[in-house]
Amino acid sequence: MNYYVIYDGNCNLCVTLVQFLETLDQGKLFLYAAMQDEQTLTQWGITSQDCQQGMILIDANAPERRWQGSDAAEEIGKLLPMGSLFVDAYRTIPGMKWAGDRFYEQIRDNRYTLFGKRATTYQSAYCVDGGCKIGND
Repeated sequence: MNYYVIYDGNCNLCVTLVQFLETLDQGKLFLYAAMQDEQTLTQWGITSQDCQQGMILIDANAPERRWQGSDAAEEIGKLLPMGSLFVDAYRTIPGMKWAGDRFYEQIRDNRYTLFGKRATTYQSAYCVDGGCKIGND
């Protein structure tokens, strides 16, 4: 089973998190596409307006199954080893899901101000179409 992670390739925080996932997973479960890769996103009917709502996770085996924003982050967490324990615990604490959603929205809406914007779009070594460049920063 594979998942596609759609991330902001111009966001320093987003790229750092993708690089962390790349190190953990090494392309076994997750493949990546930058939000700036409009050609790839068109395959799934994803628009730039959709991307404004945050990262997107797509089930590669059933592309109609999607998560966005904090839901995508939680689903990624659940898919990591032992991640379900933490995500399930987080979800059981009253008010945490609501607070987490608001926190995600604040980070999403202010990511360039808080963490900076890259001069070039990061392309993962584990890209969706398999034609990615290994070794970019």
